[in-house]
Amino acid sequence: MWTSAAFTALACATITNPSNALPELSIDKYKLENGLTVILHHDARLPLVAVNVWYDVGARHEKEGLSGFAHLFEHMMFQGSLHVGEDKHFSYLQAAGATGINGTTSFDRTNYFQTVPKNYLELALWLESDRMGFLLDTLTNKSLQNQIEVVQNERRQSLENRPYGLMNEMITQSLYPKPHPYYGNIIGSMTDIAAATLDDVREFFRTYYTPANASLVIAGDFDPKTIKATVAQYFGSLKGRAKPPTVNIPPPKIQSEMLKRFDEPVGKLSKLSVTWMGPSSYQQDTADLDVLSHIISGTKSSRLDRKVSFEDQLAQSVTAYFSETMSGSQFRIEIVLRPGRTPEEAHQAVDEVLAKFKSKPITEAEVMRAQNYVESTMIKGLEKLGGFSGRADLLQRYNLFLGSPDKLAWDLSRYRKTTPSSVTKALEKYLTKNRLIVYATPSKKTVPAKETKQ
Repeated sequence: MWTSAAFTALACATITNPSNALPELSIDKYKLENGLTVILHHDARLPLVAVNVWYDVGARHEKEGLSGFAHLFEHMMFQGSLHVGEDKHFSYLQAAGATGINGTTSFDRTNYFQTVPKNYLELALWLESDRMGFLLDTLTNKSLQNQIEVVQNERRQSLENRPYGLMNEMITQSLYPKPHPYYGNIIGSMTDIAAATLDDVREFFRTYYTPANASLVIAGDFDPKTIKATVAQYFGSLKGRAKPPTVNIPPPKIQSEMLKRFDEPVGKLSKLSVTWMGPSSYQQDTADLDVLSHIISGTKSSRLDRKVSFEDQLAQSVTAYFSETMSGSQFRIEIVLRPGRTPEEAHQAVDEVLAKFKSKPITEAEVMRAQNYVESTMIKGLEKLGGFSGRADLLQRYNLFLGSPDKLAWDLSRYRKTTPSSVTKALEKYLTKNRLIVYATPSKKTVPAKETKQ
């Protein structure tokens, strides 16, 4: 199942992989007295170190009326802390030659990361520890209002003025109806963002930005003999507060077929979106559903691409993908149509492709091609220490979602175990008539019309 690309990538990571054995990363995990989880991954071949901090807080933890607050707070974390100074976080790192400096928020977590030359490791640790422990000391209404405006502008750019952005928000709200916290989307509503107060920020920080609710990954060229003492120097004295209660929300279910029409204010072409709900992250069937998405779409020879792009000449673009969260997953098919073609035509084509799985079952070759793609993509990500989907980020993801960072081999083995039979069972179990279908058509109006059920 290994491709040459996978082996090339594997050679760039600290992995021992004789023959076709499952790869493993060297890991040392421990906790400080204040509750901070520390995960070390040593790799001395390049003089670089990735520093990556995850907080167990995202849209999943937001209260009604405070949608988008986890994302707003992510912005506040770059405004400065007691010993760093206002708006100095980026400039300190950039002056040190750091790369991949960023922070992101998802439905389930918030993270902050950077990769620095090895001699600037302590700078990165100092910056992360100072905002973990001393952000509120410099918080002002001026800095809050500034970031409220920044986030509102980000919402305009990423949703309101982006093709199909508001359609995607409507899909999220349809799949996760109130009071589900995912309803507000990660970025939140304009009203809720504007309503954030200093008291809200302080309460949010004290609740979720405590060492016991965070994990620190250090990956790269550090001194194994002194690293624990260095971590203790910067994080050990931070005040510990209790970890907030775990938020477990069962995945919502679509009880019937829903068809909605959406007047698209920005996109110039019609679009079809079809979404099914599935199990939560890393649960049974998720690997099969991911493999299925690559069988349906992704290459010129995949079933849906061949049908709508070449045979029927319907699609400008087509994709099928599977995404996971702690409160359910989504299997989605999206088709942007060529001028003059309609969502109804694309809808019919999708149903024809799905129905044909009965007369033309999934083959070993299709499963193997999908397995190779998934595995080579995962292994290629291991080339990077930090950044999006690098080793540090992967260790964090496994630790939060599975309780242990040492899950790479287990994760890959799930995909190797998929078969035509198991993928077919997942198809029949989840890709039923209980789904959300959206027809988006270009609107002549200046504002989008509300969606209507048919």
